[in-house]
Amino acid sequence: MVIDDNRLVREGLVALLDAQPDLKVVAAAENTTAGLRQLPEVAPHIVLVDAGLDNGADSYRCVEIIRKTAPEAKVIVMDLLPAPEDVIEFVKAGANGFIMKDATVDDLVSTIRSVAQGADVVPPALTGTLLSHIAQQAAARPIPAAAEGVWMTKREREIMNLIAEGLSNKEIAQRLSIATYTVKSHVHNILEKLALHSRLQIAAYTHRTGAASPST
Repeated sequence: MVIDDNRLVREGLVALLDAQPDLKVVAAAENTTAGLRQLPEVAPHIVLVDAGLDNGADSYRCVEIIRKTAPEAKVIVMDLLPAPEDVIEFVKAGANGFIMKDATVDDLVSTIRSVAQGADVVPPALTGTLLSHIAQQAAARPIPAAAEGVWMTKREREIMNLIAEGLSNKEIAQRLSIATYTVKSHVHNILEKLALHSRLQIAAYTHRTGAASPST
């Protein structure tokens, strides 16, 4: 699904994505209201959301509602040049990936495929500083009582620590000498236990709580 208030951009994205052999646009909407109305009917795997809906304020709400009402859907935010602070807010809202509006078609398609496979994708220019920004923002927020009481296994904490370092599932698997699908299973369990939506949120939680410390 594509949600973008610029008709030319919206129609252009639909045409580009439908031209891909493994992608199909099931719906396109010009605003949050129209997009959320169609969401239950079309059940998209990926939702592309323009970061500038209603000057940005509506985009955060759109991402939050999508993640709450259709948790199986992954959300990719589209922006021209997102500031780290904006990326943080979208991560908190539940975004799984970001794509620059001046990206190439190959980069756009690659981002969609990566997010569909469970990866989190951020703008390369922000990768080096993103986790520190998230940690700073998250440190000011109280830890939910429910999360404080969650018990994590030693392996889960090891994986949380490596996610916080920025490692991919494949890199984590190599570091721990386990299968990639095993890492994916642990990541899924971590997200479920902590009621989080993405690996970026796992990293933020780990930095905030020191959750990667050894457990018995």
